Parts: sequence; C-alpha cells; structure tokens
Amino acid sequence: MTDTPTGNGNNARTAARSPFPAVRLLYAIGFALVAWFVFWIVVLLAVLQFVVVGVKGKLNDEIKSLSLNLVQYLWELLVFITFTRDEQPFPFGPFPHANPSPV
Repeated sequence: MTDTPTGNGNNARTAARSPFPAVRLLYAIGFALVAWFVFWIVVLLAVLQFVVVGVKGKLNDEIKSLSLNLVQYLWELLVFITFTRDEQPFPFGPFPHANPSPV
C-alpha cells in the first residue's frame, strides 16, 4: 500500500484559496493615509487642550467632543485596515459620534 492520496492535491488547495483582495488593499492604503492625518489632528487637539487648560484652568468641551469623535473615527479606520471589520468608514459610511464617558 502507498500513502499517497488519490487525485490531484493541488486542485483542492487552489479551490479553497480566495482571490487576493486588491480593491480592499487600495482602500486600505487610502484609509491609512487618512488615519495618519487624523492621528496628527488628534495630537494637535491634545496640545491645544493643554494650552486651554493652562490659560483658562478648565477643559474645553468642544475640543473634548471633537477629539473623542476623531479618536472613534481613527479606531474605525484601523479596524477596517486590519480586516477586523468589513464596513468601510467615513466617507463611505456614517461619521462616528462617540458617546462621552462620564470620566
């Protein structure tokens, strides 16, 4: 007896393999560039918030809200790029509106 399987094993491997997601790669590259810009906007808002706290002595709620929404958007960009979710982020989906935590 031989231990070789009957039939062609290469056909089974190629049939089970899905095609390369080239379109998703292009979207991921575009969303990665957007994520890079959003990250730096969040960093600038953090610096601005420090300046506001230094001058006024309290947080600016508008900057805090915008920062929270941008962080949520950055999260959505990253989970799409890493294949964690299939839903495309803004502008192909709705812009996220994060609920502020009571912290």
